[in-house]
Amino acid sequence: MLLGLSGQDLAVSLALVLMAALGVTIKWRIRIRATVHAISWSETAIILSLAVAPTPLVILTTGVGVAIALLIIRLPPLKAAFGIAKSMLLAAGAGATLHALGWSPTLADLWPALGPIGIAYAVTVVLDELLTLPVIALATGTRLGQLFREDLGLRVTSALARFVLIVTTLFILHADPRLLLAVPPLVLSLHLLYSNRVKARTEQQAWQRLARTTDALNVVDLDKVLTTAVTQAAELFSADEVEIELRDGGRTVRGGAVAITYDGPAGEPTSVDGTVVPAALEGHDRTVDVGVLRLRFRGPVQLSEREQYTLRTFASALCTAVRNAQAYAELARVADEHAYAATHDALTGLANRRQLLDRGSEHLDTRHADGVTALVLIDLNHFKEVNDTLGHAAGDQVLVQVAGRLRDAAQDGDLVARLGGDEFAVLLRGLPAPAVAAHRAETLLAALHEPFDLDGMRISVEASGGIAAAPATGGMPELLRRADVAMYQAKRAGQRTSTYAPTRDTADLGRLTLGGELPRAVADHEFTVNFQPIVDLGTGRVTGAEALARWHHPTHGMIDPLRFLEAVERSGLLPAFAEAILDQALIAAGSWRDAGFDVPVAVNVSPRSLLDARFPGSVLARLRAHDLPPDRLVLELTETLTLSQLDVVDRVLSRLRDEGVRLALDDFGTGYSSLSLLSRIPVHELKIDRSFVTAMESSAEAAAVIRSTLDLGRSLGLDVVAEGVESEPQRRALWELGCTAGQGHLFARPVPAGTLLAAFRRGSGGSPGTLAPPLHDAGAVIRLAPGRRQGGRGRTDRHLPA
Repeated sequence: MLLGLSGQDLAVSLALVLMAALGVTIKWRIRIRATVHAISWSETAIILSLAVAPTPLVILTTGVGVAIALLIIRLPPLKAAFGIAKSMLLAAGAGATLHALGWSPTLADLWPALGPIGIAYAVTVVLDELLTLPVIALATGTRLGQLFREDLGLRVTSALARFVLIVTTLFILHADPRLLLAVPPLVLSLHLLYSNRVKARTEQQAWQRLARTTDALNVVDLDKVLTTAVTQAAELFSADEVEIELRDGGRTVRGGAVAITYDGPAGEPTSVDGTVVPAALEGHDRTVDVGVLRLRFRGPVQLSEREQYTLRTFASALCTAVRNAQAYAELARVADEHAYAATHDALTGLANRRQLLDRGSEHLDTRHADGVTALVLIDLNHFKEVNDTLGHAAGDQVLVQVAGRLRDAAQDGDLVARLGGDEFAVLLRGLPAPAVAAHRAETLLAALHEPFDLDGMRISVEASGGIAAAPATGGMPELLRRADVAMYQAKRAGQRTSTYAPTRDTADLGRLTLGGELPRAVADHEFTVNFQPIVDLGTGRVTGAEALARWHHPTHGMIDPLRFLEAVERSGLLPAFAEAILDQALIAAGSWRDAGFDVPVAVNVSPRSLLDARFPGSVLARLRAHDLPPDRLVLELTETLTLSQLDVVDRVLSRLRDEGVRLALDDFGTGYSSLSLLSRIPVHELKIDRSFVTAMESSAEAAAVIRSTLDLGRSLGLDVVAEGVESEPQRRALWELGCTAGQGHLFARPVPAGTLLAAFRRGSGGSPGTLAPPLHDAGAVIRLAPGRRQGGRGRTDRHLPA
């Protein structure tokens, strides 16, 4: 040995005991979860002791020194026993390593000894890790791998620093072994210096982690904000559990550093009992409080001043992040609502016209060999009667039920839409053949066959459907137009469905290009008017004339109204067209009056004109411009076109009638609400549809309709005019039934105003103003004055001959 005297041996032993006690007492602390762990200098003391004393003595003095130190600090017996056993085991391991390397305690030649001492020190450090880390992991519930990675750099740096201290101390002892007593104060000084550096570095790393954590909170998804906050806070504050409770909605999120363990309503108990450190989630000015952040530890924990400040800073950043995410979520919700509202019908939830056009166009642009695309346009027949009779609330219920049935009847891949009012559409995609579209349309309409239940009432609703396959050009607008044409063809033919056929499309742009030519036709006055006279059936005298519009096309010749009126109504040119026809009719009436034939002129009115509050003013202005009294104008209304029963229609018709304009109900008897219309529309005359006149000789039902219409007219004080009179037997039969006026080819076909004036002058049998010989000689018939409807509604200027 280096020291051979017994007194010196005692001094060395005491020094070794003191060094072991200081090695285990002087430490720097790390808190992991609720447990505080200390990293001591015991390895340094052990290696220095082995450098100057034999292994048995070092093991003994290490155990004694550690025991004295642990008794002084009053460590619990179990922890004290573990500390003593571990220290003695480290001494034994290091001594065994030195013995295996053939090294004995001597400072005579120090440089060769540095290698074995370094290896022994490494064994001590590794052995300490192997003994300590599993115990810490078991106590804190932390995974061993994670615990090994935590503060690894700090532990390695500390080990290297202690080895440098060992080497320095050995060189001091090599110079003078009596300086061994100066080693403990040196270790203490170095410990204080290194502890300050470790503390500074720890705080710097803590602020860096805080900065990274707050940066990670800068996301707009609330779920990501809460998940990041929980996991990062568990790492940042080494908490066993982190809980965030939000005031808005009462949502609570809990978890640890690994994952979220709970996300739901507040009040659910937690499994972590112990210390709870709360922090309000409020802004710097404390005016906004979005919730509370709670750190939970399984044991007693008191945060340091630095940790408390870090917690307040983190809570403030989390408050801002939560508020930003909530604001973004609200904006996204509003945007989604607006986007949904822009593409869906508010009442039924079906796609609206915009979505139908957008998705249909997208499909048509990208389709390849995926089958046939077709559109079924469905319109409810006389639906407005439901609104008028039961109210709009009942009508809305019907629309909702219709939407539900169409949705259920449609197949996957079909797009069901409500285009507005009582009009629906179903886009069929991927059909194997065009003919399948008709079968699918029948299935859709059959779903509407069963009556609808409205608060205990059963309502039957009929519908018409138009079917069109996607065209090669024109896209969705042209497909929709063709389906619309087919749907109106179904209505006119009284069929449930109709498939689009180009040969029956009077508005087919490929055949006549009406849509593009209408503006030019109006501007160039290509629309002309022919007139068909209305005649007293008894005397043959002219009592009026009906104006019938014609289109004199420069290349296609004369075009019938049935081929262009629908296009005019949809073109936006209806006001200009109506004014042009009305002007020509009034000019003709003025010319007849100037020639001595003062007869009224009848003009058909489009239903869309009745929805224009400006229409009466336009009519009255035209009458004043042509210096004609209002009762010289008769406006003919089609009953199927006035079923809307809208208030604006009532106001338009009432104003016209109050100003003296006469009103006639055309095609009477062909609609579904003839009698109910008479109680609402202030008409002066009824016009029997030509279909009844044609069939009256062979059909008792047709004759009965004419007879009842005449009886109704007499009881209400209304004039009655029969249309389509083409033969003398028809004329006489109508006269015998009591009909006093008629029009038809028997008297004259529609002709220009000048031609009709010439016929007036020429007369029948040399009698100007007549177009047919009288049925009886003058004086053979007693004239019966027509009855007057109460209130003067049935005023008439037509009389039977005396």
